[in-house]
Amino acid sequence: MDYPEAVARLLQEAGAGLGDEVEVRAADGRVWKGLVMEHHAFSAPHVLTLKLSSGYNVGVAVEGASLRLARKVPARERAPKSTAARDGLPVVSILATGGTIASYVDYRTGAVHPVTSPEELASAVPELAHTASLRTRIVFSMFSEDLQPEHWQRIAREVKAEFDAGAHGVVVTHGTDTMQFTAAALSFFLHDLPGPVVLVGAQRSSDRPSSDASMNLHAAVAVAAGTRLGEVVVVMHGDTSDASCLIHRGTRVRKMHTSRRDAFQSLNALPLGRVDFEANRPVVRLTEPHRHAGKGPVRVDDAMNERVAMIQSYPGLWPDHIESVVLDGVVLVGTGLGHVAERTFPAMEKLQREGKFVVMASQCLSGRVNMNVYSTGRDLQRLGVIPAEDMLPEVAYVKAMWVLAHAKTRDEARRLFLTPMAGEMDERTDVEAFPRPEVAQ
Repeated sequence: MDYPEAVARLLQEAGAGLGDEVEVRAADGRVWKGLVMEHHAFSAPHVLTLKLSSGYNVGVAVEGASLRLARKVPARERAPKSTAARDGLPVVSILATGGTIASYVDYRTGAVHPVTSPEELASAVPELAHTASLRTRIVFSMFSEDLQPEHWQRIAREVKAEFDAGAHGVVVTHGTDTMQFTAAALSFFLHDLPGPVVLVGAQRSSDRPSSDASMNLHAAVAVAAGTRLGEVVVVMHGDTSDASCLIHRGTRVRKMHTSRRDAFQSLNALPLGRVDFEANRPVVRLTEPHRHAGKGPVRVDDAMNERVAMIQSYPGLWPDHIESVVLDGVVLVGTGLGHVAERTFPAMEKLQREGKFVVMASQCLSGRVNMNVYSTGRDLQRLGVIPAEDMLPEVAYVKAMWVLAHAKTRDEARRLFLTPMAGEMDERTDVEAFPRPEVAQ
């Protein structure tokens, strides 16, 4: 037992230990009942961590508290601490890259810190051991705003290594702020997948009472272990309660809220499925057409031209700003159906003369670019601007980098960009994919 002295003494007096069910009456009179969890480096020395029946972890201050043993939990009922292989369960590899899902709160400062070992991540959700045989390791430990295209390439190669070593599926834990970029990149990089690649994150860290980390990770492992998906997906909370998680295609998902647990939505497409929690166990239900797993081996094609910019259209945008930023290509995030101000046209003409690759996406996110409706759009097309159809701006950005690394001519680049590769675009956009009020709230 690695608990500090004050907590360890309280447990010892009650005859309780790690994994046992206890009832704690806190100094403020509140009563908490749950399983005794491990102490970790970022917990305050006076805090006892319990796993409640809801699946949440809660930290209870022991000063002035009383504790009684409610039930001595037999060892056979406890999820094993080890993440080693278990007979009869599919092998799932968890690759940790950082983010809130792999973080704890330092109660001394209020700051969020990353975990320091993959076992720490897996043991925080002991239910995982009954869902899959886990292999866990840290690729890097970074907040997602620090991830660069080179990190996408590294993740892709690590995913391949896990499949080559026999994994049925791979889970990548990731910060939520740039998860959509990584999901898109992996969708273009990874080919002939023999199983699912599941990105997962959390809006609230593991130690917070309203954390979504445990449920999201459990759902992600269930998808990786229990399906024959052959594509990259994102699994996150599907509503504000703890009823289910949604399975989003990696090229159709976007974070749509800064802090809500159901921040991720599929745009211009419906989710591929959901993970419902019934009696605290995940049940995976695929609802949309999806790519089935292939035979492998995984092929990684991660060549990129990083000399691509992404520029938001706004009142006040001048031609010289565009000219100063664009190197080999640019994704313009235009208004409405795909427009920028007429005063930027001289910059478009210059980019056209220099053979630069220019793509138009929409700030509206839902719906598709249509540059044939208004004269502005038609003029921009004559200046060589390529419509991004119904692609999200981030996806168009990643795809443009991939395309420019593979095309030998501008015509070939245009053809490749307008060719569907990873479910990122469709000929028609279904209005049912627009976030409905009861979903988006």
